Amino acid sequence: MANFLYQNDLPEGLNLGPIVAIDCETMGLNPHRDRLCLIQMSGGDGDCHLVQVAQGQTHAPHLCAMLEDPNVLKLFHFGRFDIAALLNAFGAVTTPVYCTKIASKLVRTFTDRHGLKTLLQDMVGIDISKHQQQSDWGAETLTDAQLDYAASDVLYLHQLKEAFDVLLARENRTDLAQACFDFLPTRAKLDLAGWPETDIFAH
Repeated sequence: MANFLYQNDLPEGLNLGPIVAIDCETMGLNPHRDRLCLIQMSGGDGDCHLVQVAQGQTHAPHLCAMLEDPNVLKLFHFGRFDIAALLNAFGAVTTPVYCTKIASKLVRTFTDRHGLKTLLQDMVGIDISKHQQQSDWGAETLTDAQLDYAASDVLYLHQLKEAFDVLLARENRTDLAQACFDFLPTRAKLDLAGWPETDIFAH
């Protein structure tokens, strides 16, 4: 397992495969206020590829080409936030997507615990550390501990997806999950446009 850190964009010609797990680190949880700092990605092979984003950067052509590639499934945990952050930073609409948090909420209705750490423990038997979660991702130089933490958020999502695919099929909710995944980019656009907490489907 290795971490590969790049500045500003993915290298030209890098192919991470047909399913790419993605997560973002930002300065906070408000995409209009808090800048995107780091994007970590894994093709499920145990390696993590990380792109450090410069302050004020608005272009990342190789990254955006992958985000918008219809033949590459982008795999997230709580994709709603990451898709919005990427859209706000680069103008790229990430699609198609799969979100393990949505999958969890559709099939793990016996619990309200849908965080990544809990899911990996319960479903894959892997324990990850969240110690670096609230560190300074805007720092010019990221520590090895930060990079390892960031990598842990994507290295096991492929295994988690496989487990959820089985449960979604068992509970006859695969089609419902897919419809939710397909809506996620629109949900992210609504967040950015000013409806982050409003249920527009309510009366």
